[in-house]
Amino acid sequence: MNENSRNYQKELDAKIADFEDRGEVPTLLLHSCCGPCSSYCIEYLSNYFHITVFYYNPNITEQEEYNHRVQEQMRLIDSMPTKYPVSYVGGAYEPEKFYAMAEGLEDCKEGGERCFGCYDLRLLETAKKAKELGLEYFTTTLTISPMKSSKKLNEIGERIGEGLGVKFLNSDFKKKNGYKRSIELSKEYSLYRQNFCGCSYSKQEMEEREARKREREALTGEVSKSVEPVCCGDRLYELEQAMEREKNFKNNC
Repeated sequence: MNENSRNYQKELDAKIADFEDRGEVPTLLLHSCCGPCSSYCIEYLSNYFHITVFYYNPNITEQEEYNHRVQEQMRLIDSMPTKYPVSYVGGAYEPEKFYAMAEGLEDCKEGGERCFGCYDLRLLETAKKAKELGLEYFTTTLTISPMKSSKKLNEIGERIGEGLGVKFLNSDFKKKNGYKRSIELSKEYSLYRQNFCGCSYSKQEMEEREARKREREALTGEVSKSVEPVCCGDRLYELEQAMEREKNFKNNC
């Protein structure tokens, strides 16, 4: 099948329908990048799987930020009603592994090769954990973000799964209004909603963007409407709006 024509959500729908026809409820290790992104994924998948949420994100390079997101993840799991019970397992906090992976890629823009390496790092650890725990499938919440390539994530997951002998569950959670639903759930559970993915590079990009925004507002006297963050994916829309404002500002100078 042509990778560009694959509809990962339809593939997941078909797999779930097959499970239901056979009366099966498989076990799944769900890698979570954060509470907000996991909210819809847990609500959706817990109707069909016994889920263990795996929090492993060495890209979050500040200990306080990491701990805050872990607590929010655990609070969400404890608060959210689900058809089948959802459990939690935490991974090791290993920012040194992220920095080792990112060496030589420091200047890559977000969404490029450094991010692909980060996906690989997290999905590899998730597959290893799924195998260790004897779970049937593994997948990640990362495909819910409009800022992340579902094609790349699914390719990496499939490759790692085949190599380790663990089944990867294809997904594109942003489909079927999944991203919109994650925003609703984040507000419903009052989740902490960060405005950068977690790594020092994305934080620097966010701070530079905010500085440009303040400079523009100081020059024009106009206050830009802020976008309330729900996860790293919201930054896509914020970035698009910021670029459009900058373009209009330059044209008017």
